[in-house]
Amino acid sequence: QQVIVRFVNINGYGNWLHLDDVVIERNGVRVALKLMLDGPYDEVTDIMSDALRNGSHIPSTEPYTGLGFQQYFGGGETVAPAVLVQSGNNAIVDWVMLELRDATSPSTVLATRSALLQRDGDVVDIDGDSPVSFRAGNGNYRIAVKHRNHLGAMTAAPQALSTTPASIDFSNPALSMHGTDARRLRDGKALLWSGDVSRDGILRYTGEDNDRDPILLSIGGNVPTALSAPGYHQADVNMDGIIRYTGENNDRDPILVNVGGSVPTNTRTQQLP
Repeated sequence: QQVIVRFVNINGYGNWLHLDDVVIERNGVRVALKLMLDGPYDEVTDIMSDALRNGSHIPSTEPYTGLGFQQYFGGGETVAPAVLVQSGNNAIVDWVMLELRDATSPSTVLATRSALLQRDGDVVDIDGDSPVSFRAGNGNYRIAVKHRNHLGAMTAAPQALSTTPASIDFSNPALSMHGTDARRLRDGKALLWSGDVSRDGILRYTGEDNDRDPILLSIGGNVPTALSAPGYHQADVNMDGIIRYTGENNDRDPILVNVGGSVPTNTRTQQLP
C-alpha cells in the first residue's frame, strides 16, 4: 500500500516534511508450517510427546538467543502461560526457530522467528494458534527450521511468501530439501534428526566433540544408571524431561541409530549452507 504523508507547520515554525511513496507492510509475511521432531515422535500415535509441557519445563521465553543462535529481526519471543495449558493435538511440544534465507544466496539469513511446535506438527506463533509472522516483505525465500538438539533443514527451492500464509510441510517426504538426507524418514513421515546435543551441526557417537559424552556428564559423569532431575535439558534427546544414559528410553541410543546404528564412528552432518 503506497501513501503520501505530509506534516505541516512542524513545531510551529512552518516547516514541511514530505514522505512520498511510503510502503506500509502490514504484519509482514506469514508461514503456516508443519514440522516433526525425531526425538519426541511416537510411531503409535503419529504425533509427538508433550512431556516437557506436562512437566511445566518449557520456558516462557524462547531459548535460542541464550544458546547463541543468531537472530535477525527476531529473538526474545515469549509465550503466555495460558498457551501452555492447551492439551491434545494442539499441545505445545517445544520452541523451534525458523529462518527466512535469501532465494539466490541461501547462506544469507534475512529474518528469524522463534515459534511454538504443537504435537500434531503445526508450528504456530506465540499466541498458540496463528501462522508465524516475519518482519520481511513479500517475495521468495528459502525457509530453514532449527531446534536446540536436532539437526536443522532447509527447503531446496525458494518459497513465495506474502501476508497470506504459505503452507509448507517439512514432515512431507515429498518436499524437496537442500542437501542429502536432510531429514529422517520414519513411519511415512520426514523428521528432523535428533541427537545434536553439542549444537555443532554434526551427530557424533564417538570421538572428539561427540554428542554421547555430554549425556553422561549431565547426570554426573560416574554412574551411567543415574538420572537427571526433571527439567528442560539440552542433553534430553527424546524430550521426556529426564536425561538417561542407559536403560529404557535413554538419550544415548538415538544418536547411535541416527549415525547408522552399526558403525559408531559414523557421523551425520546438518544440511544447511
